[in-house]
Amino acid sequence: MITSGEAQTDGAPYALQIPVMFQHCDPAGIVFYPRYFEMINAVVETFFERAVGWSFAEMHGTDRVGVPLGRIGTEFHAASRLGDVIDWTLAVRHLGGASMNVEIAATCEGEARLSAEAVLILVDLDRMRSIRWPEARRAVLETFVKETET
Repeated sequence: MITSGEAQTDGAPYALQIPVMFQHCDPAGIVFYPRYFEMINAVVETFFERAVGWSFAEMHGTDRVGVPLGRIGTEFHAASRLGDVIDWTLAVRHLGGASMNVEIAATCEGEARLSAEAVLILVDLDRMRSIRWPEARRAVLETFVKETET
């Protein structure tokens, strides 16, 4: 597992911990499911900033590109509660010309909480059309690719 700041060389997943805060919870003290999607976005944004070296501020403000979800499928395995620390991983399964298939998983103390399969698409924000990954960014993303066997 690669955490923020470590070198990447072998297709290992990126890892990030996110504590469950009061803002994430419903009145019962468990994570309200839409907040998981906010956490997924935080994992993706942090992955791009810390692992790829391409912050959303640079993407959106300077380069005028973004990586919206083209698709996401999610399974919720168990509830997370206020005070839990969730271990998130992002694994790149396929890097296409303008897209990237990722698996995102959340666990707490080894218990599965959520798993998701998503497609991120690189988009020109001014034209709202997909574009190819820039070669320098693609080279970094390729270090995270670990294709699944079929």
